[in-house]
Amino acid sequence: MENLNFTISTDLLASPVQRFFNLIIDLLIIYAILLGIETTIKIISDVTNSRFLSEGIENLDVIDQCVIGIIIAILYYSLTEIYFSRSLAKYFTKTVVTMKDGSKPDNKTIFMRTFCRLIPIDFLTFLKIPARGWHDTISGTYVVKKHPFVEKKGWL
Repeated sequence: MENLNFTISTDLLASPVQRFFNLIIDLLIIYAILLGIETTIKIISDVTNSRFLSEGIENLDVIDQCVIGIIIAILYYSLTEIYFSRSLAKYFTKTVVTMKDGSKPDNKTIFMRTFCRLIPIDFLTFLKIPARGWHDTISGTYVVKKHPFVEKKGWL
């Protein structure tokens, strides 16, 4: 039976340390995805003898690299949080994204949360206690410790 009067309490919130590890692990995963794409394109260009692809990757300037990185990050965060309510880093730190009432965020909320991550100093805003960054407060989401959340919510 679901508790209709449920609300997220501060004891359920992920700690600043968990949030920091979420950031670092997710950035490493995004970087690995970028390297994987670059390597795949280089392999394809070598197999097909296409200098166009190889030179295109090698000649990307900083702005192009940033734009590609932002697109990958938006896709990564959006897809993982829409389908699983957590990124891969949140899986490792045993945290999950939820709304104040304990419900799963809808797609619009996840997109808002994801785009708010593009605010240049957003990564610094979750290092306070309680650990809620701008991408949390603007979107109305919470990152909570999964097991205490599930227990308190009354899910099996």
